[in-house]
Amino acid sequence: MFTMRLKPLAVLLPLCFPSVVMAGGIQGGDAALDTVVVEGNRAQQIGIADSANQGTVTGKQLENRPSSRTAEMLEVVPGVIVTQHSGDGKANQYFLRGFNLDHGTDFRTTVMGMPVNMPTHAHGQGYSDLNFLIPELVRTIKYKKGTYYADEGDFSAAGAAEFDYVRTLSKGIASLEAGQNGYRRALAADSTAAGAGTWLYALEAVRNDGPWNLAENYRRYNGVLSYSWKDGADDLRVTGMAMQSSWNATDQIPQRAIIAGTIERFGAVDPTDGGDTARYSLSGDWTRRLDDGQLRASAYLIRSRLELFSNFTYFLNDPMNGDQFNQAEQRTVAGFNLDRSFVHRLAGRESETTVGVQVRHDRLDPVGLYLTTGRDRLATTREDRVRETAVGLFATNTTNWTERFRTVAGLRADRYRFDVGSSDPANSGTADASNFSPKVSAIFAPTQHTEFYLNWGRGFHSNDARGIVQTVDPATGLAVDADGNPVTRATPLVKAIGREAGVRLTGLVPGLQTSISLWQLRLASELVFVGDAGTTEASRPSRRTGVEIANYYTPAPGWIVDADLA
Repeated sequence: MFTMRLKPLAVLLPLCFPSVVMAGGIQGGDAALDTVVVEGNRAQQIGIADSANQGTVTGKQLENRPSSRTAEMLEVVPGVIVTQHSGDGKANQYFLRGFNLDHGTDFRTTVMGMPVNMPTHAHGQGYSDLNFLIPELVRTIKYKKGTYYADEGDFSAAGAAEFDYVRTLSKGIASLEAGQNGYRRALAADSTAAGAGTWLYALEAVRNDGPWNLAENYRRYNGVLSYSWKDGADDLRVTGMAMQSSWNATDQIPQRAIIAGTIERFGAVDPTDGGDTARYSLSGDWTRRLDDGQLRASAYLIRSRLELFSNFTYFLNDPMNGDQFNQAEQRTVAGFNLDRSFVHRLAGRESETTVGVQVRHDRLDPVGLYLTTGRDRLATTREDRVRETAVGLFATNTTNWTERFRTVAGLRADRYRFDVGSSDPANSGTADASNFSPKVSAIFAPTQHTEFYLNWGRGFHSNDARGIVQTVDPATGLAVDADGNPVTRATPLVKAIGREAGVRLTGLVPGLQTSISLWQLRLASELVFVGDAGTTEASRPSRRTGVEIANYYTPAPGWIVDADLA
């Protein structure tokens, strides 16, 4: 791939933003300032992290890692694998800690306080589409794995990642990229001072046809506009984001047809598979530093839509029209997060307590499953209007009992309300569910370069609201499924229990950070809603056990060796 970058724009951006030119230094006089180079590397976690698997990745590290898809930024998290199927516009597929996470179930992702995972999604529960992110704007990715963190709720049993954007750019960006198979990417981004704050903008356009006989014709457009303001103890940011994309997909193809020569290796059975999606958001986050801690608040409003066309069985069920189906939704999400941290004394020891509330409301008008041919709808399998509300309360206490030993204890309480109005009244209804999740961790640091961790906690994930209230098979209207089994309701909130032992080492070799963890995660049995069919299916309880070894080594300035084994 050939990449051309011009930073900043030689003519346009300096004219638009004179402050970029003046930032070069003080004009006139004999005074000279020494040049200082600051390298953003992985932050030291000893004395900070609550487990061996917790960490922070900086934008500097991301800048030096090539990736072919936006969500591959998550592969900086040790043990995470990101792949793709059915087109670049669809949410990626994620793997972590023995889980095929599908498109995001059990791995919670947030961006500047906004949730990315979508419950009761047209395609799959916890659907996490990160294509609205622009990698050059990412300041940090904070990650943690397991059920040990009270501030992480739904979808976080395997882990969680939090993306944060920069508030200002040191220089403008104008980037043009070109590659094989019709790949093109253009990016323009810059920031400028305005009053007491800073404006940041970015525009991105991407296209790709892929190696397929049927061109993918992938088109994606992203935009970001942010205003940040900092004054004394207050730090405020308001951000607007927009994304639109469309694509064709070859989907799965039968190997026997390739062997027989009916289609080629990169051919397609149904040339009309694919989709289009859009996401628009407005969010704000505010932090106030106080004498005894801090107060944080964030709020968001998200509007999204999806049209996804798939055909897995070709002409098995309908030899005339084919078996293509359409999963579609129109969604509005509104919510806020509020937490207060304060330092105090507990039994005469240094202690910090954080209490918080998280509220989210999803409104789907509608979410549907339809039979189609050539993207034209033939019939409705089911169509639902859903209202889903989640309220979470949490508290965490960290106490330093000695200079070398501290504990972290947390408790989380969640309450859910599901309200479904279905095209079949038999599948309409409401349901309520609650969950309590205690957590506890113990950390021992025998030296300033070594820390041992013991973690235990309960977590959960929610299920699709449609499966929670349904009583009949939407395709037949009968109280039994295609196999003759009674139609049963999905489990609203599925419990998970995790435990872990780990160690973190630094300084044994100059520039080397190593963390080792042995973990186990248990999930209760559940009935899962299957979005491709509109029905539920049983899932057995599971127990996953593993080991992770993460190494981060900076042998010399400008060099990073990142080696992980899971």
